[in-house]
Amino acid sequence: MYTVVIEGKPQGPYTLDELKKLNIKPGTFIRKPGMDDYKEAHELPELRELMGFRFEQTAPQYFASFDQRLLASAIDYFFIILIYVFLMVAVYLIVNNQKEMLIILLSTLIIIPIAKFLYGSFAEASVKQATIGKRILSIKVGDMFGNRLSLGVSFMRNFLKIFSVLTLFFGYLYSFLNKKQQCLHDVMANTLVVKDRLI
Repeated sequence: MYTVVIEGKPQGPYTLDELKKLNIKPGTFIRKPGMDDYKEAHELPELRELMGFRFEQTAPQYFASFDQRLLASAIDYFFIILIYVFLMVAVYLIVNNQKEMLIILLSTLIIIPIAKFLYGSFAEASVKQATIGKRILSIKVGDMFGNRLSLGVSFMRNFLKIFSVLTLFFGYLYSFLNKKQQCLHDVMANTLVVKDRLI
């Protein structure tokens, strides 16, 4: 059974046979049981076969906002710092000298941003296209069509974040001036951070 958006309103449910009688276009939004959200008709294999549609890759229409991205990053840092704290507690139990412990603590702080860079690069190039923080908020990183990034592009995107920081964080605030809510490093890497479509 299919629900069809007609003139901006969900209607149905309709059977596959009943859909033949409707004026379904490739871009008509349709949903069936088991789907989290609506999809365009050409995205459903059975409708392509029934209606003779051809699959057309379309650019994402819904983009992650600055606050969503910031919260996702904060969640990622929380887990990374939590792991770091556990490691330091383990080191503290081995090293009894407070001076040595302080030196170890200060000299290993660089691990946190490095871990975030490596984790972010690998996670965003994975099948999920997202870190834990982004997955919790249902956002993901992709190319200009929302497709999965190669590992090389993912590394480049995360490295380019340095320019978003060096501009006194204007590179991040640039997302407010961009229709696709891209930060400076997204523009430079030709990437998008998208969220689930809702109707």
